[in-house]
Amino acid sequence: MDSGTLRTYGGIAGADRAAERRVQLLEAGLDLLGAPEGQGEVTVRGVCRRAGLTARYFYESFADRDALTVAVYDSVVAELGAEVLAAVEATPHAAPARTRAGLAVLVRSIAEDPRRGRLLFSRSLGVSPVVAARRAESTRWFVDLLASQVRAFYRIERSPRVDVAAELLVGGVAQILTSWLDGALDLSADELVEHCAELFLAVAGERPARGSADA
Repeated sequence: MDSGTLRTYGGIAGADRAAERRVQLLEAGLDLLGAPEGQGEVTVRGVCRRAGLTARYFYESFADRDALTVAVYDSVVAELGAEVLAAVEATPHAAPARTRAGLAVLVRSIAEDPRRGRLLFSRSLGVSPVVAARRAESTRWFVDLLASQVRAFYRIERSPRVDVAAELLVGGVAQILTSWLDGALDLSADELVEHCAELFLAVAGERPARGSADA
């Protein structure tokens, strides 16, 4: 296909069809990267077979399998981050309520779609240099996001205490979710949210107000 305007087939513009194929490839990549048995067949051939597309269409969107892995990971983090922020912002301006709202979306999202959880927290996937690098970057992003949310909520300036607390909480939650997904923590999603929320609130110096939806 030349570099000009993509042709339209069946009433759908070529650019739209390419975007649809990209979504199919991302979904296939998530299926394989988040496979229950560990890292799946993350090859161009395997992804294409899963998506029902040919290699030609793979290279239409991605340079190689590492580029696909980065795109899959980044899309999951972006979607999850947007969901957490939306939940927090839709909750009354109170620390207990907002803390539980954000954690509930995080925990339930990976519980309802375990592929996300395995991609973000599985120990076996962590051996992949590409995934390991993206995890380091996304961890930094979540730390910065939490710190900025705390500063905005309490209307305070940046301080070492806030920075250290954000590092501690994000790293701690990552480890907790890893153990939970591995079966080392025998807790329901609601119980996990409650325990994590209490820790967040304790670090912030807030009373947990257990069971209060709008405290």
